[in-house]
Amino acid sequence: MTAEFFGAFDNRGGQAADVARIRRLVLPGGVITVTGPQFTSYTVEEFIEPRLRLLSEGRLVEFAEWETSEETRIAGDIASRFGEYRKSGVLDGAPYEGSGSKTFQFVRTAEGWRIAAFAWYDHP
Repeated sequence: MTAEFFGAFDNRGGQAADVARIRRLVLPGGVITVTGPQFTSYTVEEFIEPRLRLLSEGRLVEFAEWETSEETRIAGDIASRFGEYRKSGVLDGAPYEGSGSKTFQFVRTAEGWRIAAFAWYDHP
């Protein structure tokens, strides 16, 4: 589930990022929050729209992000995952790199595991 989430943003080698898959992974009422530099909470659609434009209109190319470490705890039909990640690409013609921390809250539904909430913090 987490690898599929990170893969949604991958547009390396000219492939189109599949940001719309976030709609399948996150519950419709899911909570999405970034803590810095400016604290913001998003609905699923508010999260998808600007990322779709950024990754499909040529501003951010050869982009990927991936987990570098993670810890997952599962209790019945709920799970919590905390991980570190890295990202890289070319933003507005210049190399772009970063890292951060993400946390996911998963729930098992009749259709399988889904993301109920996630939050992230990009390291300075």
